[in-house]
Amino acid sequence: MEFLPTLLNPLDESKPSLFEILSEQQLSGLIPPSLRYVLAVATHRYPRYLLRILNNYDELYALLSLIVEKYYLENFGGGFTENFYGLKREKILRLRGGEIRRAALGVPAEVRERLQLKNNKADVWKNLLIMVGVPYLKRKLDESYDILIAPSASLSAGLGGVEGRNFLDRDALPPNPTIKQRIMYTYKWFLRHVYPSVNAAYYFSILVFSLGYLFDSTKYSSPFLWMVGTRIRRMNAADYRAIEDASKLSIAAAAGTPGRPGQGLAGFFHPRTLWPRLLSSLRLLLPASIFGLKFLEWWYQSDFSRQLTRKAAEGLELPPPIISGQGLIRRHKAEQERVQKAKAQGIANTSMKREPPISSTSYLPIFTVPPPPTSDLCPICLHPIETAAACQTGYVFDFRCVFQWIEGNHARQEAWMKGEKNDWEEDQEDSENEKAPQSRDGKWENGAGRCPITGRRVLGGTGGIRRVMV
Repeated sequence: MEFLPTLLNPLDESKPSLFEILSEQQLSGLIPPSLRYVLAVATHRYPRYLLRILNNYDELYALLSLIVEKYYLENFGGGFTENFYGLKREKILRLRGGEIRRAALGVPAEVRERLQLKNNKADVWKNLLIMVGVPYLKRKLDESYDILIAPSASLSAGLGGVEGRNFLDRDALPPNPTIKQRIMYTYKWFLRHVYPSVNAAYYFSILVFSLGYLFDSTKYSSPFLWMVGTRIRRMNAADYRAIEDASKLSIAAAAGTPGRPGQGLAGFFHPRTLWPRLLSSLRLLLPASIFGLKFLEWWYQSDFSRQLTRKAAEGLELPPPIISGQGLIRRHKAEQERVQKAKAQGIANTSMKREPPISSTSYLPIFTVPPPPTSDLCPICLHPIETAAACQTGYVFDFRCVFQWIEGNHARQEAWMKGEKNDWEEDQEDSENEKAPQSRDGKWENGAGRCPITGRRVLGGTGGIRRVMV
């Protein structure tokens, strides 16, 4: 099928096959979403700088595409991706049949100069309109339809009947509308009633011209090319010689005039030479990007990378894994040993003989209580648990005690912060040197909003307490 146009018209070797044109169109259509994806990934890392660019990606891509395509049309005779496939654009002569085969064989350079687009600026801008403007308009209309019309259309089809019509009435024009509301209503009406037909006609016309071009019934592979009077051709020897001569002239201009010190470096960075060099380098960047993409695709899909990684890891002596939380485990074991030793010596249940946790915000010690000797007792009041309630840390308390503790108004907390002796605590000072009670405000945290044993913050406050059904 690729050689069908050549078989139908063996005299026209410059006519590309339909599949060459379709391959070029497919490559051109893959560039915008690929760049958008790369930009979206980079925006996650640098949102401060790239978020606005991503939000206006379509407009910025259209502007950059306009600059690049204009440069390639004026210097290489075709678009960016068309030049990659060795294709060009040329005008159709107003002759019978539009062909001058004898002149093309005899004087190809003169024919090329006569048919190239850069001789007429209007032809260049017409082609830029169908190369940049039409795809941009199509992307924006498709995006608007998917956002504004498609959700309501699917819901109305699913609801049906009166409910569907009531849902569509949400887009009705409100009373006393503003100009912006009128424009938005007209735009939605166009997308809902007119754009589906326009979209179908767009693809149907492309199909008709593609079939006509395949069977050599027309010289245009697209209806837009027919509108601007331009066709796609293969580049010949005259085109490559002209491009090579233009490249030599640009290199000579960049090198500068000999005998003038510093002119070579200044000429290299001069905007008149740097900008063409930068745009021309895209001819090398595109195939390199395609090769890199295919290489990564092969690397991640083949078994070669896994085998190479496995062989590289065979001779490595990995250190033993570091288990997080070893310090907590050691402190917990030491605490358990201290509690057991205190039980053996008959020491009362006191929190002053333990190392309290430190708050990460105020850097003050947090008042906590030790675990009870048995699970039947509440760690706060040391009385049998009447209504069991579990904290988010897993410890079980009496509901009334843990509720008051998290609220910060439990009697044990208040006595501790005042520095008074109570039934639960023993004074830290020796009994021989008794002193007056000293307030601990500003020196300790009373544990409000925290687990009474671990001192960890309870998410949701008292809402994080859960009753335990026994």
